[in-house]
Amino acid sequence: MDLEVRHLRALCAIADTGSLHRAARHLGVAQPSLSTQLRRIEQELGGALFTREPTGCRPTPLGRLVLLRARPLVAEMRSLVAEARAATADGPQLRVGSTASRALAGWLRRLRGRRQEPILHMNVSPNALLRMVADGQLDIAFVHEVEGSPLRVPEGLRLRVLIEREPQFVSLPADHPAAERALVRLADLAGDRWMVDPTVDGEWDAVHRMLRAAGLSPRVLHGDYHTAAALVATGEVVTVCQPTSPSRPDAAVRRIEGDPLGVRLLLAARTDAALDAVYPALAEAYWETALLAPAYREWLERERDEHRAFAPTR
Repeated sequence: MDLEVRHLRALCAIADTGSLHRAARHLGVAQPSLSTQLRRIEQELGGALFTREPTGCRPTPLGRLVLLRARPLVAEMRSLVAEARAATADGPQLRVGSTASRALAGWLRRLRGRRQEPILHMNVSPNALLRMVADGQLDIAFVHEVEGSPLRVPEGLRLRVLIEREPQFVSLPADHPAAERALVRLADLAGDRWMVDPTVDGEWDAVHRMLRAAGLSPRVLHGDYHTAAALVATGEVVTVCQPTSPSRPDAAVRRIEGDPLGVRLLLAARTDAALDAVYPALAEAYWETALLAPAYREWLERERDEHRAFAPTR
């Protein structure tokens, strides 16, 4: 078997995400297919490239050597493709990466209004998006850093903080007894099943830490947040959510007492000039969205009153 760029891309994805499951999701392939591909690559190179552990995959010494040579090749190929596409485009394009955010629509609209044509790339993994910016695949990335799980920021990236600590709320069935109150205690959810997306960097561990600190050990299920939202609506689970998430007739969004879970919102680029070009539009879009969420707006007003100066950090 001759090694191809797609094989090197797969190795980089496994290393960046730390697991075959997350790498397969990132690449858009089935996990068994990726596992078979990895075995064939290892047979071709004559040794194991990753050790399989309960917590995920780690590069072996041979794997680190291969990755050292593979990353520049993959990055160069991505840059070639991006430059070729940009050369044939009608106008200047901005390659934007982002994890999920309700501020995205307003941000993209503002960028278009400033004659910046954004091409959006979504990914649940902030670490994967940061690597794509560093590799030249993306110009900018809007990501979140889960409290207690620092992101792996590639050398040379510039960061700008939008929100130092955004509290995470809980989404629960609208007819749940705890939904009758604006502030939910974790103890009120002790008998519920939780659903968390384990592919979101740091979130699985953060939710478990939050629950353990509250003295709880509920059943926690794996699932992406689209599935979680559907199951919340049918009364099957509760889940953490962004404070900008709207309540619906079948699901209520409530603040958690003590704000035990938070994230930091960051914008990443390779230069300060790139950050300067898009940060104001993002900040405008975020605050527009935040003030439309009643529970979050109340939280922000309380923070402003208590600290007399609450605003996104630049």
